[in-house]
Amino acid sequence: MPRPSSADTRYLELKDGKWRVTVPVPRHLHKKLGTRLKRPLHTDSLATANALKWQVVAELKGMIDREGANTLRHRMTREALELAAQRARAVTPSEIERIDDWIDEQVDHIRGEPIEIIEYADRAVPIYDPNALRMAETFREMAMGEATPIELHHQAYLDQLTVKRRTKADDERAMKFLLTWCKNKGVSPMLQAITGKVAARFMDELHTVAGSRHPVTLQKYINRLSVYWKWLKQRSHVETNPWADLKLPVPKTPHNELERSFTDAEVARLLQGSASQAMHDLMRIAALTGARLDAIVDLSIGDCADGAFKFKPQKKEKQPRYVPIHSALKEIIARRTVGKAPTDDLFPEYPPPKKATSKRERSFKASTAFTTYRRSVGVADEAPGRRRSLVNFHSFRRWFITKAERAGQAEHIIASVVGHARPGMTLGRYSAGPEFEQLRVCVEAVSLPAGPAEDSCGPPEEMAVAAE
Repeated sequence: MPRPSSADTRYLELKDGKWRVTVPVPRHLHKKLGTRLKRPLHTDSLATANALKWQVVAELKGMIDREGANTLRHRMTREALELAAQRARAVTPSEIERIDDWIDEQVDHIRGEPIEIIEYADRAVPIYDPNALRMAETFREMAMGEATPIELHHQAYLDQLTVKRRTKADDERAMKFLLTWCKNKGVSPMLQAITGKVAARFMDELHTVAGSRHPVTLQKYINRLSVYWKWLKQRSHVETNPWADLKLPVPKTPHNELERSFTDAEVARLLQGSASQAMHDLMRIAALTGARLDAIVDLSIGDCADGAFKFKPQKKEKQPRYVPIHSALKEIIARRTVGKAPTDDLFPEYPPPKKATSKRERSFKASTAFTTYRRSVGVADEAPGRRRSLVNFHSFRRWFITKAERAGQAEHIIASVVGHARPGMTLGRYSAGPEFEQLRVCVEAVSLPAGPAEDSCGPPEEMAVAAE
């Protein structure tokens, strides 16, 4: 006779006067889930707890079943790949035969006993559980070296990358999107299954798992997969790179929607607003060096010695870049360096992320603070459909380049100051670079606006954008 609900405490326990569900976890899953799964029911009534508990018990047992299946698949994958490695190293037919016999035994074990046998006049046909049959076939393909999980070598690939954390995060997201798409579409998540046709289909449907339809964002993930496949090909894990020639069409940006340089009026407004001292110093250094924000906030006291900034390499730069300190910046540098050690930060107001695993650049907080300040003083240029203003902190870099060019400075000298590749083979490859005094002349040729300027932004040609 079943116990009345007033006495039934199966899967229940009291905690601080309230009932909660508790379900035991199998021993082999303790490391993953702990010894028991628990969930509060927020009631002190045993009758109510019994009415609520069965759905919760079902949900918790479902979690255990899913984790158990994942653990089994992980164990099977690991064993299959070990067998594939042994088979690849085998040199005699007898060694290969011994490994193949073991693979056959494991396949039979995974497939299990038939769930039904259909009798025909001349034969009996065993019917196996479809899921077990699929797992057994996948095991056989991996163990025979005919199938390799897409993500098998991905961590080794990530470990040797020398890119920014943010780019590595793009690699991780691209892999996640590909695996999710394969699961949704029933595509085998194996390297051998990713043909050119499958890759093109994924590209066309990437927006369904990436949460974005912007072609630039989607192309970024395609490019990261292409870099991974190139790495795999170099190590003979794949024969071709199906992502190499995949390009999403990018709509041409209208001229009036291109990000641009600040005007003198906008620079003057920014420099006269009520920003923090740190923000005023950042803006002035950016305007008189053309340096990127992250390179500025990452400066140490030792990077501002002997009359020059030592900016860290960025983008395609291979070594640090030395830029003369503009005479108008000497007061700022003197104030920020006095009494400090060479290893101290020039901008302690913008420290690096606390977590070593953070994907954010050090300049994230400074960039956010500048955006808020820029909007507060009315410096903005919003285009319909664009998330980012056409003027932003990078517009200081464009402004410096524009002002240096209008001051008569040569293109290759400006390129050396801001870290762009210098034009042509003669200067770009053979020259050791301009003299430091030439760089100083270029920097000093740019001056901050003396005072309030006209609010007119001028004709489009007055706001020529220097390419990034």
